[in-house]
Amino acid sequence: MDNFELEQFLPYRLNRAAEFVGLRFAAHYKARYGMTRPEWRTLAALGSSGRMTAKAIGVHSSMHKTKVSRAVAALEQRRWLKRTEDEADRRLENLELTAAGQQAYRELIELARQYQAELDAEIGETGVQALAEGLAKVETVIRKSARGKKLPEPDDL
Repeated sequence: MDNFELEQFLPYRLNRAAEFVGLRFAAHYKARYGMTRPEWRTLAALGSSGRMTAKAIGVHSSMHKTKVSRAVAALEQRRWLKRTEDEADRRLENLELTAAGQQAYRELIELARQYQAELDAEIGETGVQALAEGLAKVETVIRKSARGKKLPEPDDL
């Protein structure tokens, strides 16, 4: 047997941590709004960026187009987003939050701030700073490797 330690493999550790932290937060917005993770990510993308296309939401949030499509339909059914035809290219639809969607976004952002405060308290100031610095370095590597290349979609792997 070789000496490979899965528990020390960075991609494995990052995935486990992201999944744990994400699911814990998902429990908050699911309990309050009955939202799925793709719906939250779509709402958050639109709330933080304003008007976007479904493709831009997928890129912004690393979601496959079918998940974005379902999330958009669900948010539209709640009357939290609206579609408008792009004037320059009628094949595209711009998506943006309605007033009700903006209100839901503000409420969810408050939940996110509370959750962030919980994490900060659990991890501690030094841990949060070290984690932020490490993630910034990983994100720098991501940007460098993404230049001029199309990275695979998460669901394509």
